[in-house]
Parts: sequence; C-alpha cells; structure tokens
Amino acid sequence: MTSSKIALILRQCRLLGHDNLVDIAIQDGAIEAIAPQLESLASQELAVNGKLVSPPFVESHIHLDSALTVGQPRWNQSGTLFEGIDIWRDRKQSLSLEDVKTRAITTLKLQAQQGVLFVRTHADVSEANLTALKALLEVREAVRDWLTVQVVAFPQDGVYGSPGNEARLEEALKLGADAVGGIPHYEMTREDGVQSVHRIFELAQRYDRLIDIHCDEIDDDQARFLEVVAACAIRSGLGDRVTASHTTAFGSYNNAYALKLMGLLERARINFIANPLINITLQGRTDTYPKRRGVTRVKELWQRGLNVSLGNDCVQDPWYSLGTGNMLAVASMAVHVCQMTGQSEIDACYGMVTTHGARTLKVEDHYGLAVGKPANLVVLDADSPYEAIRHSATVTHVISRGKLLAQTQPATTTWLGTDV
Repeated sequence: MTSSKIALILRQCRLLGHDNLVDIAIQDGAIEAIAPQLESLASQELAVNGKLVSPPFVESHIHLDSALTVGQPRWNQSGTLFEGIDIWRDRKQSLSLEDVKTRAITTLKLQAQQGVLFVRTHADVSEANLTALKALLEVREAVRDWLTVQVVAFPQDGVYGSPGNEARLEEALKLGADAVGGIPHYEMTREDGVQSVHRIFELAQRYDRLIDIHCDEIDDDQARFLEVVAACAIRSGLGDRVTASHTTAFGSYNNAYALKLMGLLERARINFIANPLINITLQGRTDTYPKRRGVTRVKELWQRGLNVSLGNDCVQDPWYSLGTGNMLAVASMAVHVCQMTGQSEIDACYGMVTTHGARTLKVEDHYGLAVGKPANLVVLDADSPYEAIRHSATVTHVISRGKLLAQTQPATTTWLGTDV
C-alpha cells in the first residue's frame, strides 16, 4: 500500500473461513488491499469490530414484474401455483412500463438495503406488447450503478401455450434479455413440453444466452422434464450455462428413478435453484396427510457436488402474499425444510445465497472478497454464517461499487424486568 489517502477502509473485519481479523482498503470502486492492519489513511473509515464481512447476497430467482401486486385483482384463495397463474394472467393485462418499473425498483431497493447486489429476475413474455420485459430491461440499466440485474425471458403461459408466445420469446432475446426460460410442465402436452426444452436450447445457442427453465414445479411424480434438460445440456455442451429452477417433482420421484437421474445430473453439471419459501407454500396443496415438503432434493444435490442456489421467487404477488426479499430468510427456511442443520450444512445454505448464486449467474469474475475485485460487500451484525442465519442478522452496511449504499442500525432491547 502507498501512503496516499484512499477512499475507504473497513477496520477489523471477520471474513468467511478466516480466523484472524483484517482491514479492507477500497479505492476506485475496487478492493485495493486486505491485510491484518493497514497503516494507510482513508477519507472514510468504518469500524467493523469483528463482525462478519461477506460478499453480497445473490438473488438467484425472483419475478420483479409481479412483485408487490398481492390482491390485484384478487387474492389467491387456494394458494396454488395454478390459481396464481390465473390471477397474474388477469393482472398483466393492465401492465404499463411505469407500473412495472416502479414496483421493480422499489423491490430492488428493499433487497439492496438487505445486502442483495446481484439479482436474476424473470420477465413474463406471454403478453402481446412485452411490457414486462421492456420495463425490466430499462430497470436493469437504471440500477446498474449500484446493482447487477439479469433478465430471463420467461413465457409464463408456455412456449406453445398461446399463439405468438414462441415468436415473442425470440423477440425478447433480440431486445436484450440475458437468458431464455421456459415452463415445460405447464405446456398443454408432454410432447409440447419436450419440444419447448429443445427450442429453448436452440435459441440459447443462436443468441449466445444463458438458460434458466422453470422445471417440474409440480407435485406430479410423472413430470420428468429435468431429464430432458440434463440430456440437452450434455449434448449441447452448455453444461453450467444451464439452470433448472424449482424441480420440486424431484422430491416426489421414487428413489430408484431419482438415483438414475442423479447420475445424469452429475454428467450434465447444470445449476439448480430452489425457492424454499414458495416451494413449501405452493406445493403439497392437494395432499391430505402426510403432506410433502414440496422442495427439491437440495441436500442430496449439494452432497453430489452440484451447484445449488436459492431464491425468494416472489415478494407479495399472486403466488406469495408475504416476503421482504431477505435472503437470510430464504437460507433459514432451507436449513429447516431441507433438514440441513449440521454445521457444514448451515454454512452450505449460506453459500447458496452468496457464492453459489454468483456461480449460477456466471458473475464470478465480478464477485468475491479479493484484491482487485469490485468492492461489493456487506457487513452483518453476526460473527459467522451460523449466527447470521440463527439470528436473522441485520445487514448493517452495504457497500456497492466501493461506495456505502445503505446503513441500518440493529434493533436494541433494554431489559426492564426484575433481576433474578
């Protein structure tokens, strides 16, 4: 380090996987140095005092076009995926650019102040004017100075579910969508579903885009489009450029088939995204008892060395009336519903909302706490991932592109009762 004053130093930081505290110097939007004690002067210093400093949270799967529309035009009384789709079909008839942009940016600000600086959002391309997609592409540019957004062209009604959807899907890629999506289990026939997966891979290769497919988001143990996605990933060579989201039917497969499928997935090396808050809410609705958890085999995929990340999926929309966009809430739910309560398993769930998500979005070159990396990081009111998840720790500071973006004071409690 030179003796010249630099922009920002964080003092006495506890980094993931490190026992000793360090200082972090930030200059020109990048991490300039990491050392036990930096002697340099800074224009701004932040006393971290041994708290956890982490790479920012990654929102791997959200629908910003529908965020904050709960109750519009009506509530989802059955709580099912399919009633949610029907409600959204009605609501999206009245979309405008300003409507979508306002709600999306409000949601992104809510997430950013909780430490989320990388977001993959799906944009419904099933309506004629592509309003949702165009709005989210504008949002992507509007927030680029403080948050990275990827937009997936997502045909909510199916590639072949409505006339013109296939053409609109391709048009969305021409307009600049970052990834191509689909929903094969919602197509009218299994044959249409298989064809839709093949078409998605064709478009991804033609336009050099990532793939993120809503895959087998259903309790039906005969919904087996994941094997089609995996086979296409192997044959195309796209591998880790491909993501299968939800895959909740995987939790209902018999173990003989699941074991055979797991071997195929290990060959394919695709990414997986689970959305535990939503998956456990939407799935199992037709079960009496015992009720299924409705989540894919997160633990088993992770144990096999496959990349699994997590998402909120919904924030106050036709599918989920709750939610604040907090990724620690998602990680906590994964710990519980996936029965990942061992120490390494809890750490893994934290990784699923940070580094694993970065791998899914293919942003590793711009992510992480290392000298030369962009200075995107968060400070939590905790000293470990375990404590962060256990306490739903406050993100006290969010630093984006080297600048302090948000600051939050943890709640304090004063005991007024009688001492015992």
